[in-house]
Amino acid sequence: MAFSLSLIALVLLASGWLAVTVYRALTHNSIARVRGPPSASLLLGNVTDTLYQESVGDVEFKWLRDYGGAWRLKALLGANILALADPKALQHVLQKSAYDYPKTRQLWVTLYNITGRSILWAPAGEIHARHRKVMMPAFSVPQLRSFLPLFRRSASKLSQLWKDRILAGRPGGATVEVNDWLARTTLDVIGEAAFDFDFGALDDTQNELSQAYHNMFADSQLYPSVWNMIFQALWSLMPEPLLYYIRYLPTREFKRYRSTREIMDKFSAELIKERRRDFVAGDPDKSRKDVMSVLVRANMSENPKTQLSDEEMRSQMSAMTLAGHETTANTLTWMLWELAKYPDVQDQLRAEIAQKRQDIVANGAYDFALDDFEAMPLLQAVVKETLRFHPIASYLWRVAAKDDVIPLEKPIVTETGELISEIPIAAGQVVMPSLCTYNRLAHVWGEDAHEWNPTRFLERDTEKETKVGMYANLISFCTLFLRLRDPKLTFLFLFAAAGVRSCIGWRFSVIEMQAIVVDLVENFRFAIPDDKPEIIRAPTMTMGPMVKGKMQEGFQMPLHVVPV
Repeated sequence: MAFSLSLIALVLLASGWLAVTVYRALTHNSIARVRGPPSASLLLGNVTDTLYQESVGDVEFKWLRDYGGAWRLKALLGANILALADPKALQHVLQKSAYDYPKTRQLWVTLYNITGRSILWAPAGEIHARHRKVMMPAFSVPQLRSFLPLFRRSASKLSQLWKDRILAGRPGGATVEVNDWLARTTLDVIGEAAFDFDFGALDDTQNELSQAYHNMFADSQLYPSVWNMIFQALWSLMPEPLLYYIRYLPTREFKRYRSTREIMDKFSAELIKERRRDFVAGDPDKSRKDVMSVLVRANMSENPKTQLSDEEMRSQMSAMTLAGHETTANTLTWMLWELAKYPDVQDQLRAEIAQKRQDIVANGAYDFALDDFEAMPLLQAVVKETLRFHPIASYLWRVAAKDDVIPLEKPIVTETGELISEIPIAAGQVVMPSLCTYNRLAHVWGEDAHEWNPTRFLERDTEKETKVGMYANLISFCTLFLRLRDPKLTFLFLFAAAGVRSCIGWRFSVIEMQAIVVDLVENFRFAIPDDKPEIIRAPTMTMGPMVKGKMQEGFQMPLHVVPV
């Protein structure tokens, strides 16, 4: 009986796939003339080329050279995907027509599994608008400025721990796993900033929360199984309500997501209850600035129809912890790695920091202020160049909600030899903005686009560039925003938030990175270890560093660290 039911289910899925394939062939062939790499498998297409590559960019940069700023890929089960790196195309999809390009079903289901009903999940623009309205006060500029002492205090604690635990009695320095230490630092920062809670990661405190988020993406996203990828491709055939129960499947990634969410939900529920009780009682500590406190106050002040539910409030905590922890740590790790590879740039940055320190002391101040960071041009350039060269995510997933025409800044050649400057697409077409390849376009970033060179941000004239990103024209801080059906609401979002896809916490991340890297470069010199480990860009949801041959150990970055 069980075998018969399984056979029936398999036949139904196969029939559904066949129907969808025929439908696509008849109605979704508008990008058939766009060139692209051949696929070795009818079933898997080019998916294994990207997800199983050793280092992110190995195949994408080749495709960019071969096909230009747009190319066609084969997805699982024979579907066509339009990959985009062209600036004008990205501007169209991510900004001008953003509400016509929602997240794919596979993406929003994955984000639901990881964060719950958070602002990252939001499967409709109206939901995202409601989430963002409540959350905006927690990420205002004055609010973010108030976090700077926390960032500096955490950076100073990290430096002191290195001096006391690792480098004490070692004037010649030692090899340090900087990624692990930076991940612990950023976890402590997000705990205090977001919840007024001490994760105790730097103090080696063992608790459920810190353990739950350790190596999250490396454990759950690296080299997924073929059967898991095929299963995800079939999500488009399933009834939407059923997709919310996928998280209960006993596979590696779903078990990891589920356990982490359960731990965070339990913690967040108690925290929200406490903050709400304080608010109703008159909020005795009105000076409390953590994100949760501001969020609870803002939510309770909203019209009941636009308030976030308890589940949505809990989910924001998961989203903020995830987005403000491992992603920032990985970017800082890449930054130190590049500075270790380019000691002349590192020395110049250290000299810039020392000069600014002298100015601060001369003015009677104690420590760096936000304006001091902004007044250090090389520091700004190093942060921007690292975000360009090592974007947090290598690509995004979108789907056209209606028939459209995507413009191109640079024409591409079709399979028939025709030169085209726009690509017509049909509703339902999956589009993949490729962030890592856009960041390597020679006509945007210079002929040395495949080199890490922060001086480009000291010399660039951006006036004539197609505006794609809000920070240094980078798209590293694109969020996973969905469709807004109300044009008036869309306009308000553009006005209030610098673009519908702007990451609500991007300033938080930039300020945190500046505060930490200034302290580390001021106190230590970084170099590549003598054994010269080969570092690769792991193809997980976030592009993290791993040591070749030790990928099973998760994100790693060994650097030789010497006290200055």
